[in-house]
Parts: sequence; structure tokens; C-alpha cells
Amino acid sequence: MDALYGTDAVSEEGGATRSKEYNPVRGQKVIDETHAYLDEFCPFAGVAYKHVTAFSVEGGRLLANGNVLLSTPSQFVGYNGSASNPSSVLLCQNGLHFELLFDRKSAVGKTHPAGLKDVSVESALSAIADCEDSVAAVDAEDKVNVYATWTGLMKGDLKAGMGGGKVRTMNPDKTWTKPDGGEISLPGRVVLLVRNVGLHVYTNAVTLQDGTEIPESMLDLAMTSLAAMHDFKATSQNNSRAGSAYIVRPKMHGPEEVAFVNDLFGKVEDMLGLKRYTLKMGIMDEERRMTVNLYEAMREARNRVVFINTGFLDRTGDEIHTSMKAGPFLPKAEIKQQPWIKAYEDNNVDCGFMAELSGKGQIGKGMWAAPDNMKQMLKEKIGHPMSGANTAWVPSPTAATLHAMHYHRCNVQERQAELRGRPRANVEDILTVPLLKRKLDSDEVREELKNNAQGLLGYMVRWVQMGVGCSKVPDANEVQLMEDRATLRISSQHIANWLHHKIVSKEEVMKALKDMAAVVDRQNANDPSYKPMAPHCNGLEFQAACDIVFKGQDIPNGYTEGLLTDFRRAYKAKFPA
Repeated sequence: MDALYGTDAVSEEGGATRSKEYNPVRGQKVIDETHAYLDEFCPFAGVAYKHVTAFSVEGGRLLANGNVLLSTPSQFVGYNGSASNPSSVLLCQNGLHFELLFDRKSAVGKTHPAGLKDVSVESALSAIADCEDSVAAVDAEDKVNVYATWTGLMKGDLKAGMGGGKVRTMNPDKTWTKPDGGEISLPGRVVLLVRNVGLHVYTNAVTLQDGTEIPESMLDLAMTSLAAMHDFKATSQNNSRAGSAYIVRPKMHGPEEVAFVNDLFGKVEDMLGLKRYTLKMGIMDEERRMTVNLYEAMREARNRVVFINTGFLDRTGDEIHTSMKAGPFLPKAEIKQQPWIKAYEDNNVDCGFMAELSGKGQIGKGMWAAPDNMKQMLKEKIGHPMSGANTAWVPSPTAATLHAMHYHRCNVQERQAELRGRPRANVEDILTVPLLKRKLDSDEVREELKNNAQGLLGYMVRWVQMGVGCSKVPDANEVQLMEDRATLRISSQHIANWLHHKIVSKEEVMKALKDMAAVVDRQNANDPSYKPMAPHCNGLEFQAACDIVFKGQDIPNGYTEGLLTDFRRAYKAKFPA
């Protein structure tokens, strides 16, 4: 219920404003919305939840008002407290759980006829701890922090101070009494995957004798696998139920690179004394060559694959770089509406079906990037499970809770069965380059350039100045978006493409960057540690933005990590903590 109360998923009209103090008007709206969900997903046979004044358990059955059964009695799977007056009730729909929590003395419970104070939704069954896009780790100090955090997660003892003396710790498992009197227990923690960096990234955290940097992806693989061994030795609350470690590999280019990484996995298993195929692989489908060869890539890692996932921003960045000289690309919003993107998304699901990943692993879709726009997410993101994906990325625990509603509305297993019979996505559509076929007017060009420059600079200052890998960054229209390295890749490659084809000039790009520097400065004005770029625009973060655009054609695959790392290291040297 907190996820509804604290977001725009529930309207603020009629006095239902969000505030620090509990607003009973808003609270009632949230209760009404919660009743609607429960009536839809776990209804009683003959009474709406808003008319339930008491819950009880009798003969292994959940009763409302002493005599009304659930429409599907098997949805009742557990309770806590006494049978005549439970403190919580556990319901299940489409394999996911709701916990109804009761307390007639609480601020919410005392206003509810049955004392309902909250509904806890099982969500985010898995999550990814990130060594890649979500962090800015450029040296040994940074990498130690990354690996220490992952180790704490694998040991289960990670703690984080939350201010005011509060400390966040990892959740224990939760237990209820089953209807037949036994016990049911559910994990209190998500199953964690860890994403390593791509094969193209090098690090000075470990060097050869002559000072040569080593591939950071190899260091990540060795260290995250080593830390996962704490989980293998745990006697309770294991991250993996099967004694595996789940390692996501980004930015691979087809079967040959997957085969190479598969060999690396085997060598790390041998080095650490692990059984073969202990390390499982997640494959990010982010590069053109991976997309058209995804099934063969999965075959190369057939004993390891647990995850495939699309990523529009990186995939489009690679598309632009690959076809840089074919012609000018459409504006970004229009690129997403072209046939190639649907074919790309469908092909990912089709390959998952062909490899029999359904019921064994994850077929995933990309991020909902606007963490403050939950009403819109609730309306639109059901498209991901409807497309056959059994997982999709969201930017926060709140978003994960709300996104779980989509998996109650759409039974993914049934939807996947429906989609299996469709024709496979057409590779010709995938290879259709989304080029500009019309003349843009000057306003369209200016607006697109402005949006690209602002998004690029907004992320760049966080990365270079603050060492923040992924965070909410306001766009040119003040909409907060979760931005990461893929933002830089698509924005810089798009500007580089328009420069190459003379849609814009270097002078126009520089003007847009300088104009947007002032906008980004204003957006960060409340941060006392922030160093403004304008009016001089000669700082490291601004120079990094210029380089990532004007050298865009020469950067392999349009990757951003090399320049980001160089400028972040330079910034740390110039402004030591």
C-alpha cells in the first residue's frame, strides 16, 4: 500500500495529497485501490473486500465475515496469529503472494472495517547487483568497494546506515502457518545476479609487471565468483537454491565471444575448485551481431544460460555506430517506433522459446526509466509480460511492487504458451536500419540536439564529478529519468551521426552543449558539492562530453567506458576526496 500512497499511481485530487504526515483522505483512496486489486486477483465468492469486517480460518479455509469462502479457496496458503483473529493472511495468485496485515490500532487499520493496515506484495523475485552501468568504478579503491558490497550480499551480513541512527540489514525469511497446520516459508531476499563489465573494459586495479592494465571483465568474473562461494557454504538463507552463481555478461557480440566467455567461466571454476557449470551465464542482447545470432550464442553456453535480456538504448547505440555512414538516423523517439525494434524484442523471446528457457530461466525486457511516473508505468509496462517476458527491469523497489501487479493480470506461462505458435521474428526487419527518409525542419533539429546534449551532460556530471554510475537525472523537460552509460552511448552516437551527415554542424553542437550546460547547472543548483560547468565550460566533465561526441565515430562500437574512466580518474586526481 505504501507503493500506491507514495507515488502518482493514486491521484491527489480531492484533497488526497502526498505529505509526510498520514493523510486519511489519500489513505482511503489507497485502501479503495487495494480493495479493487484484491477483488480482481483473489476475490471472495459473494462479498467485496470493502465489506469484509473480519477474517478467520476454519477447517483449513479462509473465511470472510465468518462464512464466505474465497472464489478459489486454494489461493489461501497461510496465516499468522490465531485462526479466529489472524494477524496476517497469505494469498497466492499466478505463483506470486499477497500478505494481508492486520492491526486495528494502527493509523490505517483503525479506519478499516477489518483492521487491514497494509498489503505486502511479493515482488522483485530476482535483482541484479551491478559492476557495470550502475557504478562508477575506475580504480582499485572503487573496485574494492564494489567487491566488498557483493561479498556482504553473498555472506548475508551487509548493512547500510540510513541516517538518524537507522541501519538497514538484509531481511530474514518469512514463515506462516499453512491451512493444514504445517509451515510455509518464503525467502525474505531476492535471488541476486551480478553483472560484470564488458570484455572491452580494462582496469588498473590489477596490472601486469610492466604496468599494463588487465581486462576488467576477467577480474570481475574471478572476484564475484570467489565472493559467491560464501553463499555456497551457507547453511541457511542461500542466495541460490541450487548452489549456483548467476553472472550477467553485457555487450557481447555473438557466438564467438560467448564461447570465449564460456571458456573463461570454466577456467575460473577450475581455479576456485568449483564443479563445472556452477557459474551460470546471463546474456545481454545489446549488440546487432548478438541479436541476429542469439540462438547460436545461447547454444555456445547451453549448459550455463539462465537469462537473456534486451536493452533498447545500448542496442540503438550499436545500431547507429554500425550503420554510421548508411545515412542520417531518425530522431530517437521515432527510432523506437520502427519495425526493427519490435522484431528485435520478439526475436529475443523467440530464441528463449527455441532454447526451452521457459520455466527454467529468465526472458527479460528493458528498464522503465521514469521512476516518478508510476501511473504511466502501471498502464504501459504490462506490455512486457504480454510480450512473453517473465522478467523486466524497474528502477526501484517501489516500481517493482507496482510492476508485480502486471504478473497478476498476465499469467506469463499461459501467455508464453500462446506465443509459441507465432511465426518467428523476421531477420530482415531486424536488419532494417531506421534511417531518416524525410526533411527535418529547423525546430525539430534544434529540439533533438538540445535533448541529446542535455541528457548527455546531465549524466556526465554525475559520473565524472560525483562518481555516481546510475541515478535520477532530470531531462530537458524536467522529467526525472534513470540514466546510465547507455544514455551516453545513444545520445553521443546520435549527435555524431547527424554531424557526419551534416544535419547539424560542429558549431551548432557546441552551442547546444554550452546552452544545456547552464540548464544542467541549474538542475543541480541545490547540491552544495556541485561544481558548475557554465559559463566557461572548460571543466573535465564538459570536455568529456565534447570528446564522446566529436570522437564518436572513432570510439569502437560507440562504447563510453574508456573516456568516462579516463576523465573520472583525472577528476579524482585533480580533486582528491
